[in-house]
Amino acid sequence: MAYKVTIGLEIHAELKTNSKMFCGCKNDPDEKRPNYNICPVCTAQPGALPVANEEAIKKVIKTGLALNCKIATDSKFDRKNYFYPDLPKGYQISQYDQPLASGGWLEIRNPKSEIRKIRITRIHLEEDTGSLMHPEGADYSLVNLNRAGVPLMELVTEPDITSGKEAKEFAEELQRIFKYLGVSDANMEKGQMRVEVNISISKTKKLGTKVEIKNLNSFKVVEKAVDFEIKRQEELLEAGEKVVQETRGWHDKKEITFSQREKEEAHDYRYFPEPDLPPMHFEEEYIINIKNTMPELPEQKRERFKKEFGLDEASIEFFVTNKELSEYFEKVVSEFEAWTSEEEIGEAHKKASKLVANYLISDVQGLLVGTEFSEAEFKITPENFAEFVKMIYKNEISSKIAKMVLLEMFDKGTDPSDIVKDNNWGQMSDSSGLETIVSEVISNSPKAIEDYKAGKQNAVQYLTGQVMAKTKGTANPKMVGEILAKLLTKV
Repeated sequence: MAYKVTIGLEIHAELKTNSKMFCGCKNDPDEKRPNYNICPVCTAQPGALPVANEEAIKKVIKTGLALNCKIATDSKFDRKNYFYPDLPKGYQISQYDQPLASGGWLEIRNPKSEIRKIRITRIHLEEDTGSLMHPEGADYSLVNLNRAGVPLMELVTEPDITSGKEAKEFAEELQRIFKYLGVSDANMEKGQMRVEVNISISKTKKLGTKVEIKNLNSFKVVEKAVDFEIKRQEELLEAGEKVVQETRGWHDKKEITFSQREKEEAHDYRYFPEPDLPPMHFEEEYIINIKNTMPELPEQKRERFKKEFGLDEASIEFFVTNKELSEYFEKVVSEFEAWTSEEEIGEAHKKASKLVANYLISDVQGLLVGTEFSEAEFKITPENFAEFVKMIYKNEISSKIAKMVLLEMFDKGTDPSDIVKDNNWGQMSDSSGLETIVSEVISNSPKAIEDYKAGKQNAVQYLTGQVMAKTKGTANPKMVGEILAKLLTKV
């Protein structure tokens, strides 16, 4: 009998606010100077009192609404007591029994392309800790409190996940939602989003012993850590040993989990209401006003792009994941339509959409060489990109010339029509001139003509290539094909 795998996730995301959670210090994840954005409140000086950041509270409520949660009308902050070198107060201001949001869900596709609804237990708000630096070879550690007090949102799922792949899919979709909402940049490399996994296996209806894996910092690592831990626990149980309830870490180089400490229970933290912050009450109108600011979410964009642009699933997923590039895509398509007559706009819209998508996904991404797209830094305006696509759509330039034009546009931001004019790259559509060139190619290719007469169709491709080479890629391919077909009947 196979083991049943039960997985729940705890995901932390640093919120995108101007200031920290309980003080006026700047919330700046890119600050390199240690202990620079600090004050008496976030460093826990005697007598310093916290004041809650309303913008952070709104962002958690907005996230809860996006994830189908019930928003609490009454909530409060609590003290979570534990001692760690980068926790100045000796406790963390968090939430325990009255989280801001609870009882939601998020749908994902599992490896079999089935829709899976993953339930969300709660979303609460707390403050982040500082960070420790461990100089290589030194017998001491350094504390940097720039991160201490940064607003931190924690989302806890029900144990509905059954594989590493599902855990990865859930975390990826959640990151997209955070970015679409603008609540967090959720950059895992910068530690702005961290995933923790609770996992157990069992052959009975009773859950197995739960093991937690802390601070997983990439989606690939989430999947690898879960898959490794499932195998590790299976091997222990098959050998007649017990799984110990503990917290484990992930070793990147060895690609294994390792024991860190025994897992704490809620009572170990001695939660009690935070005495320096008043309870919170939210009127229905307050929540409705936040709901009215909700943007389009990833799943809504998938449905709209499928209906509106007729793109394939892979292209849609690419644009959903790359939000800023998808917005640029829509601007380009809109600019293209401005040049299109009412009679042809329906057909042109779908064809142009696919052309724009193909060039952005393949050619532009190749030119960006792995860097993230930013319209502010991209030299090609939506108007110029739309003109570029129009020239391809109307067969004014060949696909070979198009790649050369795009490269120059990418480097210099030049208008595509100017590039074509300055380089004499316009598509050759003069039928008499083309017929002369095709006749010359046929006369100079006796072997290809012999192959054609023998029924070898690749001879036509060879002749077409010779014509394109002779015209430096400017010949109209459709016209070349028609002229070849006509002249080859006479050989």
